[in-house]
Order: sequence, then structure tokens, then C-alpha cells
Amino acid sequence: MLHRRSATFAAASLAVSGLLVLAACGGSVGDKSGSGGKTSTTITVGTTDKVISFDPAGAYDQGSWTIIQNLYQHLMAVAPGESKATPEAAQSCAYTAPTTYTCTMRPGLTFSNGDPLDAAAVAFTFNRIAKINDPKGPSSLVLNIKKATAQGNKVTLTLGTPDQTIPLLLAGGEGALVDPKVFPANKVLDSAKVIGSGPYKLDKYDVGTQVVLSKNPKYKGDDKINNDKVIVSYKQKASDLKLSLENADVDVAYRTLTPTDLKSLASESSKGVKVVYGPGAEIRYIDFDTTLQPGKQKAARQAAAYLIDRQKIATDVYDGQVQPLYSIVPQGLFGATQPFKDEYGTTPDLTKAKAALKAAHISTPVNMTLWWNPDHYGELSSDEYAAIEKQLETGGLFKVTRRSVDWNTYDEDSKKHAYPVYELGWFPDYPDADDYLTPFFPKGGFANTGYDNPALDKLIDQQRGEQDQTKRLALLTQAQQIVAQDVPLIPVWQGKQNAGVRSNITGVQNTFDASFNFRFWLVGKTK
Repeated sequence: MLHRRSATFAAASLAVSGLLVLAACGGSVGDKSGSGGKTSTTITVGTTDKVISFDPAGAYDQGSWTIIQNLYQHLMAVAPGESKATPEAAQSCAYTAPTTYTCTMRPGLTFSNGDPLDAAAVAFTFNRIAKINDPKGPSSLVLNIKKATAQGNKVTLTLGTPDQTIPLLLAGGEGALVDPKVFPANKVLDSAKVIGSGPYKLDKYDVGTQVVLSKNPKYKGDDKINNDKVIVSYKQKASDLKLSLENADVDVAYRTLTPTDLKSLASESSKGVKVVYGPGAEIRYIDFDTTLQPGKQKAARQAAAYLIDRQKIATDVYDGQVQPLYSIVPQGLFGATQPFKDEYGTTPDLTKAKAALKAAHISTPVNMTLWWNPDHYGELSSDEYAAIEKQLETGGLFKVTRRSVDWNTYDEDSKKHAYPVYELGWFPDYPDADDYLTPFFPKGGFANTGYDNPALDKLIDQQRGEQDQTKRLALLTQAQQIVAQDVPLIPVWQGKQNAGVRSNITGVQNTFDASFNFRFWLVGKTK
């Protein structure tokens, strides 16, 4: 997702995306509420993430998807720590033909307002995303779903090409199921009015300030909810997030804390604070708009790739809490290779950068306007892109002008060919290498970069439909090699998940896995 798919140093622990206030039910402590003095558990989560929309058709960013994954159910879901999807709102799902995927719905499911969650609602959900085709939404992820039809308690997804990733795709934010009686068919719904059928319902949304979720009494899923209410508190800076955690104003500081903050918090056990880590597949990369200079010229992109020092960025900027990334597919996922290491090495090579430009008859210095964003990708993005500017200007090959703008403008304009070279990040929609290929490349991908290589497109289609894992591995390897050779983007680093938590908070570490879903219902509170 989502440059959810874009984010502040989330995987790398540089961004504290959300502070959730979750309190565990049954045996946990919380606030006294209700006429009978019943004890309820509230968890407060602090984050520096920004939010675009809580309507699944209009959001493709980490901050929004964190809320969406807790408000809605999906046909399929990925259990904590797992990499395969299993039925959630569906009773069963199966390929009934190479390009047909059919699900039988669980009986008796309803949305939080009592409306039925049936096959008709599912068909509406997927047809709606395609029809709205919101530029800030996840429609690029569901392009292969050509039509959704409902018949009785069954829903059938007709695919354009065979696709073995569909079960995982249905478990992501793009697969969040909506109520046809509440959500308009042709436009995005106001975030404050959304409803779902998931573990929580939306009680309040103060834009830029907080989200209040409470346990959905009509939820009929299998997940145990370990709290009664979750408050997500949005912070402007990582320092605000850290202070809120230390003062116990939030229970969880998730996305994103700086490396310095994390080190400090790890030593503050006497203040009732601890830091938890887990695997992650967040990546950060430099995108080229291939319709604009200098990215229009392949040799200029290659020269830039020769000059980037990933290890120095990981060490000097992120204090070793991220690792160098040498493919668009992060390490840890099936099929991940390191073709950028093979093509460009692990240390800058000024000689080869010069040679690439000279062979293409490109005069130096090459002018480059390099865009970055601080409020979505974290405060350290400033240091990161200052370092990248210095690296690119080595030897006088490039003359870089750095610019930044607020996230909403950045997110919108970056897809309109407004930025020649720019920072982007990605969080997985589903834990599979395909999620780092299909959304990115065919026909310019979600970022509308203008880059399109028919040979790469063919490989991506083939790997998505290939059931033989040995053959699929070969296809994934070839696809990553083409990306490294053409350099439509330069991968920089991948990170892990982290959070600062109060010592009486449980369950946060249980939600840290490759799916990158923060499952609020796993978080509890003890004495």
C-alpha cells in the first residue's frame, strides 16, 4: 500500500505512525464507565502518520490503511505471523477456473449498522473501486479484477489474467468490504461517515488530531478483541510522540520515532517504557519520472545509481536501524534478489557514472530537481536527501536542487508529472514479491512515472499466474534484473517495525509481521 505504501520511517522505526490507546478486556485495567461502574480498557496509540481517507476506495497510504484494516472485514485475512491468506468474511474461496475466483460468504454477517454483509456487498465493493478510480486510492491494485458478480451467497471475481496472488490481495486495504447502502457508487465517502463490519466502529474523527474507535458489538469475526476502545492520537513530530509516551499520554508510539528516540526510550525502563521490534518490509526509494529530464535519459538514471551510497545513509542518517536495499523487492520475501548490487556495486563508482553519461553524450553537470517530503516520510528525510544530494553531486556530474512540500500536495502532484526525481516509500499491501512489481511498473504504475517496458510487463504477468515456485522464482529474478538495468527507480533502504510502549501494554509485538498490519485488537493492558 500503499506508498502505503509511503510513510515515515515506519519500517525502519523512524516514524511513529500511531499511538493507540488499547486496553485489554477481561482481567485488564482501564477506565470506569457505564452506570454499573464497569471497567473498560482503552488503548491510546500515538503516531506521526498522516491520513488521506477512511474510505477504502480513496486511500492508499499507511496512515489511512492502519484505520481501515481495523474498521472493515475482508473476504480473506492474513493471521499474525503468517504469510498466507485464509477466509475471513468468506466461508471458503477457490479458483474455479484459471481466471475465475469464487467465494462463498459466511452467513449472518452484518455491518455495524445492521445492514447485511453479503455477496452483493462484496461485488459492489470491487466494482466501485474500479469505477471511482480515485488517484489517491488503490484501484491500481485491482486492475486484474475485471468484474465482480454476486449470485446468492457466492461472489465471483473475473480476472484478466491468471493470478495466484488474489487471496493475499483480498486481505489488504483494497479488499475492505463496504456497505452499498452507505457508500456512494461513484465517489469517495466522507471519512467521518464510514462504517464497516470489522472489530471496531468509528466513533469520532477530528481531522489531524485524533480517531476514536470502539468495539463493534455486531462484529462476528474470529478475532478476540483485547480492549474496548482505541484512540489514535496524531502528532506533528517524533519528539512530540516520544514525550507523549514518556508522560503516559499515549500507551503506544508507533510510526515514527527517530533512531535517537528509540535508543533513548530503550534505556528508560525506570519510566515504565520499553521498545519492541519486529520484521517489516517497508522500503524507501528514489523514483524517476521518465517523461521529464533527467530521468527521461536512461544513462542519467544509471549514473545516479552508481553514485548512491546506501550503507552510508543507513549508518549515518538512520544509525543502523535500516539496511541497504539492492532491489525493489525487499529481502525476506520469496524471490528477492539484489540486482542493483550486481549492476552498480555496494560503494559509489564515479568512474562508471562518468562513463555512462559520456557514452550517452550527456553534458555535465546534469541539472536535477530532487523532491522529498518531511511530514509523511519522517523528519530524517531531510538528512537523508541532503546526503543523497551530496552523493549525486560527487565529481560534478549532477547539479541538484532539493525541494519539499506538504504531503497532500506531494501525493497528488507526484502523479501529475510535476516532479522529475522524488522520494517515495512503500509498505506491503500483501506479503509477496508481486506487491513490489505489479503496482509499480506496468504502464507507469501507481506513481504514473511514464516508464513501461513490455518485456518486464510480460514477466510480471507470468510470475503472477505461475503456480510452480521454481519457475516463478526464475521469472521474479528476471523481472528484478530488468528493473536494475533500466533504473526507473533506485531502491535505497528497507526497515523493520518498531514501537515504544508503556510497560503495562501487551500484544504489540504480536502484530509485527510482513503484512505490516497494525491489529489494534491484539493490544491489551495489564495492571
